[in-house]
Amino acid sequence: GFHLSGTVTEPATATEPEMTYKVAISFDRCKITSVTCGCGNKDIFYCAHVVALSLYRIRKPDQVKLRLPISETLFQMNRDQLQKFVQYLITAHHTEVLPTAQKLADEILSSNSEINQVHGAPDPTAGASIDDENCWHLDEEQVREQVKLFLSQGGYYGSGKQLNSMFAKVREMLRMRDSNGARMLTLITEQFMADPRLSLWRQQGTGITEKCRQLWDELGALWVCVVLNPHCKLEEKSCWLRQLRKWGEMDVCPLEDGNYGNELPNITNALTQSSAHSQDSLARPRRTVFTRAIEGCDLHWQDSHLQRIISSDFYVSPSYQREGESLLFNSQGQPLWLEHVPTACARVDALRSHGYPREALRLTVAIINTLRLQQQRQLEIYKHQKKELLQRGATTITNLEGWVGHPLNPIGCLFLTLTEACRLEEENCLEISDAGDSKPPVYQHVPVVTGSQDGDESYLSLALEVALMGMGQQRVMPEGLYAQDKVCRNEEQIIARLQDLELDPVLVQTLRKQCILLLEGGPFSGLGEVIHRESVPMHTFAKYLFSALLPHDADLAYKLALRAMRLPVLETTAPSGDVTHPHHLVSVVPSRYPRWFTLGHLESQQCELASTMLTAAKGDMLRLRTVLEAIQKNIHSSSLIFKLAQDAFKIATPADSNSDTTLLNVALELGLQVMRMTLSTLNWRRREMVRWLVTCATEVGVRALVSILQSWYSLFTPTEATSIVAATVMSHNTILRLSLDYPQREELASCARTLALQCAMKDPQNCALSALTLCEKDHIAFETAYQIVIDAASTGMTYTQLFTIARYMEHRGYPLRAFKLASLAMTHLNLAYNQDTHPAINDVLWACALSHSLGKNELAAIIPLVVKSVHCATVLSDILRRCTMTAPGLAGIPGRRNSGKLMSTDKAPLRQLLDATISAYINTTHSRLTHISPRHYGEFIEFLSKARETFLLAQDGHIQFAQFIDNLKQIYKGKKKLMLLVRERFG
Repeated sequence: GFHLSGTVTEPATATEPEMTYKVAISFDRCKITSVTCGCGNKDIFYCAHVVALSLYRIRKPDQVKLRLPISETLFQMNRDQLQKFVQYLITAHHTEVLPTAQKLADEILSSNSEINQVHGAPDPTAGASIDDENCWHLDEEQVREQVKLFLSQGGYYGSGKQLNSMFAKVREMLRMRDSNGARMLTLITEQFMADPRLSLWRQQGTGITEKCRQLWDELGALWVCVVLNPHCKLEEKSCWLRQLRKWGEMDVCPLEDGNYGNELPNITNALTQSSAHSQDSLARPRRTVFTRAIEGCDLHWQDSHLQRIISSDFYVSPSYQREGESLLFNSQGQPLWLEHVPTACARVDALRSHGYPREALRLTVAIINTLRLQQQRQLEIYKHQKKELLQRGATTITNLEGWVGHPLNPIGCLFLTLTEACRLEEENCLEISDAGDSKPPVYQHVPVVTGSQDGDESYLSLALEVALMGMGQQRVMPEGLYAQDKVCRNEEQIIARLQDLELDPVLVQTLRKQCILLLEGGPFSGLGEVIHRESVPMHTFAKYLFSALLPHDADLAYKLALRAMRLPVLETTAPSGDVTHPHHLVSVVPSRYPRWFTLGHLESQQCELASTMLTAAKGDMLRLRTVLEAIQKNIHSSSLIFKLAQDAFKIATPADSNSDTTLLNVALELGLQVMRMTLSTLNWRRREMVRWLVTCATEVGVRALVSILQSWYSLFTPTEATSIVAATVMSHNTILRLSLDYPQREELASCARTLALQCAMKDPQNCALSALTLCEKDHIAFETAYQIVIDAASTGMTYTQLFTIARYMEHRGYPLRAFKLASLAMTHLNLAYNQDTHPAINDVLWACALSHSLGKNELAAIIPLVVKSVHCATVLSDILRRCTMTAPGLAGIPGRRNSGKLMSTDKAPLRQLLDATISAYINTTHSRLTHISPRHYGEFIEFLSKARETFLLAQDGHIQFAQFIDNLKQIYKGKKKLMLLVRERFG
């Protein structure tokens, strides 16, 4: 039958009652061509009820009554039966059918109606005619709506995932050879092109967002797949080509390298070297995400050699032809396919995607045999040029187009084709583990089916080999952030796949063989002895190879990883005649590095590789030394070397067992290198680095500490050396941690004291106090440090530093030395009349209190200094008041007599202080009155009251004050309101 109808019951749930739906399905030549269901569900895919009815018909064909087309049944009825049939039909559905029935009856009875011009009548149950289009039912409107919705969510709410699952659906349709695959992709593309964000991004000149970019890439790759369908009709292909060109010509169409023309475009299919100089970015054709699909429309499958490759496992050259060079076969007679590699791989992807897995495998094997032959040939050429290249220390790049990060993902495609042939399908492989991620695939060796080959080759070992070849290919870093980012991403994807392979002896042999080839390789290998300055670094790849090889061939693992440590773009400047990659020299801003946007990521990968080697080499002094040398030679960033030092320290000092001295020494050496690198540059992590180094040296032992103390000047600033390094080394914790005996403690202390004195000499301002503290326990050293302070006091030190040291001296029980330093500090100080909240006031009061407590002579010595330095009346009166409250000399210096008498303000030295205070009040009063506002009048009257208290300390003070007030009334008589207040208070 061509029409299936039924009722589907959905059982009741806790919240919903039982529901029954009417379903009708039309089908034609094994395809469902249309569906209707009472549930009204709108989705790209069929609702559950349609699926249920279809499955019921497939699984229980005998339960479904098979009927003739309705036209046949009607043919068997006589006139009465037909009349009865029609009347019953109308009665059963009279509300819906009656208007239609009446209209049809009118038309049939009218002799010249359209219906009477045609013989016979339609029959929906009879199926389509042989010439009719037949394709699976696809709700186009629904596809449009969904894509539009997901795009509008801009990658949020899992919309990216949803779009990816639609792409996966397209791939599934292609694999089932469902003609709707291309239809669905067209609908998706139309919505992508209508995305309003495209014109916005273009106007702003900003790149498309990362998530969106990846979706566009997949779209482009899918179109390549569609146009390379080996069995599509010519008219289909020309229709696609028209569409692709139309999209590609729109200005909002995203470019292949992810930019909107604000960066230089990517070099695609190998450009000829000769014309490359003159080509500027304008002359290079604009390549959009559809360009490769448009180019793909020119490819065909008619080549007889290609047809033989994909149609037979046993296609080999006749044995008598195997002597000379051939473009079609290698020396073992296996077929080769010499096409541009990404294009050849796109064919493989197309075969795989369109449901031709055997053919895809056969072509893959031919491509790999071609790559092997090229690798061999390039190796032979390199052997002849090796000497010259090593002398030049540079090489040209043979691959202008890298395979890793390529828009067509050639290596990933070959790897997938080969591994899919080796997958062990477990019984429950569809079940998802608890964590929610599917279990890694399990592979087995499947021998390569071929007419002539070493019998031990398997598709799995080929998969490993081609992944290693592709990842090891030397290639120039592409232009632009997006293309560079893609290189990193693609590399990580391939490595993640490689990590799913269990390395058995066969695969280990493949791994070793390919690694040796890569190490010996010339310009084709990124791990060769000489590489181009702008070659994509191999750190991530080498880290995988190192870990994979280590258990089987440690020497090879280290040789490879050490070779890969380099990052030439940071080591040299571009040679002047470097034309192999011309448009790096077009760069508008001549800079030391080309525009490597991912440099930070690449450097951290280099650091990861080094860290992996350090961890593995723990306990092996020789290996550790070579790794250390490689780090010191190749890593140029202090923060990364610091990270490595920290990593090494962590691994060397496990919590549950003894430290590993070999690795600890490496950590220390790296730490010392960081200290030297950051000594003269500003680094916000410097304090953390210095503290860490002391911790590391402590862990290494007393000799390491002695060594850093003795060579401090090449590692630390004087401040760091005294306040962090020596202070930590001399702390109680360090002594306990090292459980030192007396001679060792003394040796450390002596080094710390020597350091302290050297630092105090070099930078007395910042190190004098630390130096004194460090030298406390050694009389001679302490005296030396004190002398350094005295010598520096007159020139290089501020009053704050001197007051701080003076207080420290008093605290240590050296009051006379404290007095001397306080006196020196006073000479550097100058307090103006209005600085009554200056931070140094406390120091001045302390210095005067100290002098007063020492005795009359010291007070007499400091007062002239105070008078000279302090012009602030309130501070002076405060000092004066304090000096008159108690007798001087209460500190009780041995050998001095103390009279115990209070001092008089009429006699020296306080007389001088009193006069200075009075004159400060007079000067301050005049200064304040020159620009005083009414709201400050009250405050000013209080100030005058304070001044009167000071005036009254003098014998004729009341007369002096009265004269002073009269004077004010005279001079400032214009300020009537203020003078009224002055009269009220002072008469």
